Amino acid sequence: MVNTKVPSQPKICYRPIRLSDLDILEHIHGRLFPIRYESTFFHDVVNGRDIVSWGAVDSSRSDGRSDELIGFVTARIVLAKESEIVDMLGYDSAKSDQTLVYVLTLGVVEAYRSLGIASSLIREVIKYASSIPTCRAVYLHVISYNNPAINLYKKMSFKCVRRLQGFYLINGQHYDSFLFLYYVNGGRSPCSPLELLTALVSYMRSGFKSVAARLCKNGGRKISRRTKCKESHCLVSATPNKRNVPVECSGYECV
Repeated sequence: MVNTKVPSQPKICYRPIRLSDLDILEHIHGRLFPIRYESTFFHDVVNGRDIVSWGAVDSSRSDGRSDELIGFVTARIVLAKESEIVDMLGYDSAKSDQTLVYVLTLGVVEAYRSLGIASSLIREVIKYASSIPTCRAVYLHVISYNNPAINLYKKMSFKCVRRLQGFYLINGQHYDSFLFLYYVNGGRSPCSPLELLTALVSYMRSGFKSVAARLCKNGGRKISRRTKCKESHCLVSATPNKRNVPVECSGYECV
């Protein structure tokens, strides 16, 4: 299985992973990843139990395997308030209905790499996440030495927001992980202290300009009244109205 020669003009199609994909899905995971997944994981994927998934197939294959998986992505929906990235979301992330989509695994068999299959699979996830009104982001982990996956996510405008020391334990050795994030449906990062300070200064400047403009306007009125009174040989001291002028403040990958 999987060992195949790529046709000169492959026709890649994408579809949900189904029950008949169980054996090949487990086989590809075993070949691509150093992490071993429990059998229950694969059964959950093919049965759609709390996991969404998409598979890539080459319908141009003439060896009778035109519907056999050559790539896949698996993901699940998680509550934002219970996730490890709740601090990377905006103020509304604490709402009970806010969700995220977490990418569990992404892989493409070696013969079919560099054809844009991994990018297309991730776009399926982003499209799915965007269709959920309560979803605010797609996020995932990448092992620190997986440069092809890191470059892929950067190219697709994911933000690398965190490095997790010793996140993976593989064959008794710890490896770091990068955490990548892609915002959807208006999701955003919280303001940093510098951003808050910049906004405050901007609002204060705007407020000072508003006060100065009103003072200048009132001063112009007083000069006009004084001039008019001089012409009629009298001097009236104009007392401005007293008012308070407020300052306005507005998973793992193998690609």
